[in-house]
Amino acid sequence: MLHKRILLKLSGEALMGNHKHGIDPLRLDDYAKQIKEVQKEGIEIAIVIGGGNIFRGVSESSKGMDRVQADYMGMLATVINGLALQASLEDNDVPTRLQTAIKIEAIAEPYIKRKATRHLEKGRVVIFGCGTGNPFFTTDSAAVLRAIEINADVILKGTRVDGIYDEDPEKNKNAVKFDSLSFDEVLKRGLKVMDTTAFTLSQENNLPIIVFDMNTKGNLKKIINGEAIGTKVYI
Repeated sequence: MLHKRILLKLSGEALMGNHKHGIDPLRLDDYAKQIKEVQKEGIEIAIVIGGGNIFRGVSESSKGMDRVQADYMGMLATVINGLALQASLEDNDVPTRLQTAIKIEAIAEPYIKRKATRHLEKGRVVIFGCGTGNPFFTTDSAAVLRAIEINADVILKGTRVDGIYDEDPEKNKNAVKFDSLSFDEVLKRGLKVMDTTAFTLSQENNLPIIVFDMNTKGNLKKIINGEAIGTKVYI
């Protein structure tokens, strides 16, 4: 195994499946089964999920809503997704803990780094909700921050695209996929991997990122087994 402890970043939109909003139970169950397959191999797994399928803070703020208020609503959306994934994982007999950056003690533990690490060591999947707990920071930033704090080996960014391309492959069928890129190459080419804050934080801490298609069954396990899936970004 190349990676002992991973941080899996999932977008909220990924949970929609073929729906226009909300959560697709079939997609959720598929993700849970893929995560279980890796967890059974002894891999320690932490997860950060976005909330865009329920509430998109930035777009709503442009319609006159206060950005800070909108971002807090977005953070609560990540808790809804976290609870849904937790339920699906536990339906598949995977022990989990949901920790949030904002205290919601009736439904989740407050985020404590030592506690999160201990859960991982005991084989529990830890889901981090509420982003960083601060407005103006994306769940990408939260994913990198938590990965650094728990000493994850890598960030696995699960998307609906099978890696990083020179152009949007959904708009241009001739777009070229990269198998690997350095952080500097990503910046020079102006490629969008994560938001600038998250990407810079990952680069400064020498934390590699693998962008891959989470919707293809088995990809997560293939990455763990060292297969060249998706695109790897490294120093």
